[in-house]
Amino acid sequence: MRRNPSPPSDGQERISALAKLPVFWNLQGKRAVIAGGSDGAAWKAELLQACGAKVELYCETDDLGETMVALIERTSLIHHAHPWHCGIFTGASLALADCETEDEARAFFCAARAAGVPVNVIDKPAYCQFQFGSIVNRSPVIVSISTDGAAPILAQAIRQRIETLLPPSLKQWASLAQSLREAVNRRLAPGGPRRLFWERFVTRSLSTNEPPTEETANGLLATAEQIATEPRAGSVTLVGAGPGDPELLTLKAMRALQAADVILFDDLVSPEVLELARREAKRFLVGKRGGRESCRQDDINDMMVRFAKAGKRVVRLKSGDPMIFGRAGEEIARLESEGIAVDVVPGITAASAMAASLKTSLTHRDHAQQVRFVTGHSRNAELPRTLDWPSLAKANQTSVFYMGGRMAGQIEQRLSENGMTSDTPVVVMSSVSRPQARSWAGPLGELADAMRTIGVDEPVLIGVGAVFGAIAGRRFLSHEISTQEQMSRMI
Repeated sequence: MRRNPSPPSDGQERISALAKLPVFWNLQGKRAVIAGGSDGAAWKAELLQACGAKVELYCETDDLGETMVALIERTSLIHHAHPWHCGIFTGASLALADCETEDEARAFFCAARAAGVPVNVIDKPAYCQFQFGSIVNRSPVIVSISTDGAAPILAQAIRQRIETLLPPSLKQWASLAQSLREAVNRRLAPGGPRRLFWERFVTRSLSTNEPPTEETANGLLATAEQIATEPRAGSVTLVGAGPGDPELLTLKAMRALQAADVILFDDLVSPEVLELARREAKRFLVGKRGGRESCRQDDINDMMVRFAKAGKRVVRLKSGDPMIFGRAGEEIARLESEGIAVDVVPGITAASAMAASLKTSLTHRDHAQQVRFVTGHSRNAELPRTLDWPSLAKANQTSVFYMGGRMAGQIEQRLSENGMTSDTPVVVMSSVSRPQARSWAGPLGELADAMRTIGVDEPVLIGVGAVFGAIAGRRFLSHEISTQEQMSRMI
């Protein structure tokens, strides 16, 4: 095994490139200057006032819009009834303008820069050192969304979706968290105990639409005292990472990744899934791949036991579903023999993702009354000797061979020897649900040849059965093309 460094040695960055750095700026009591009396400037002025800034407007009275006039009348905004000049920037923390011409925008931008004041010119990205995002306001919880100016309507749509997810009472729960923080810190040591308290707090706050009461606060402090006296016990959660697409993760898997102290992840887990894990978690690559140097299962078991007994919350992150060809049984048995709490979070297995991408039911009632998931190799890097080939060769069923890329020729031979016709439909997919996915469809008699095109460097699934007939009939072949293009060719 090896610990995943930061940044990883394979060149993958722990944090993907950002168009802008998202920051939350304390403007309480700070001076902000605005040039221009438009409705857009009025909205920005009101936003700055909501943050506690002392806003000063520089604009001739005749140029004020109705919204700005109303804002001046009902708030403490200071109006200077003359145009801006270079002297207005002294002592300012922020400068904002709504300029009609390019020359005026450039002049305002350069003057603010010369004075060392961060500047934004509305609707002129070239003259903006910072930008305003779409806001979900549950202050002190604030969510800001930015598309770097590329798609403001998309940002608004994201904001609307988040609005529906966050209950209005979150504002009161966040305020309660602020008021409790010092008391909780006195009761609980840093690290695991505090994090456990706040995880329970979060679960409770996000599961209700009711604001907290004084009784709620007292109950939470009692919970903190209980945690302080509990012995710190570690645990292990086996989590299914799915076939690679991070959007296929379950909500429970996401919560486990966000709560982990240690993550032991398989070689097939995608970087995009790992990106969703808690950043402070220690990560160890313990992958096992056919034909490559691999971590021994006993070593993986020992690591889980060692970390759990040290009080850590361990996530054993497996591609697909942990309970399908994931050696979960061996790991669970070892953990339970050591008295370690273990839980399992199922994931979407690759066969299901393949069926979804092909829009093919594995149990279409006209073709298959059962579906079988079959391992395509054994510990000795050959086909398992216990497979019932006569049964697998029968009609009216669907068989999906996992990890069978290198054994494709033998799979074709064994099925043919046991009575399966050479024109039986077959589909082969590698890197299911990932951008580099490849697919082939055709008759069983051409399976071995197809693998020379698909290759075995990526994880491969082989689907056999009449349910794939419509695809195989089109003799579908994808080679280094996008998944979207693949789907359009099949249709």
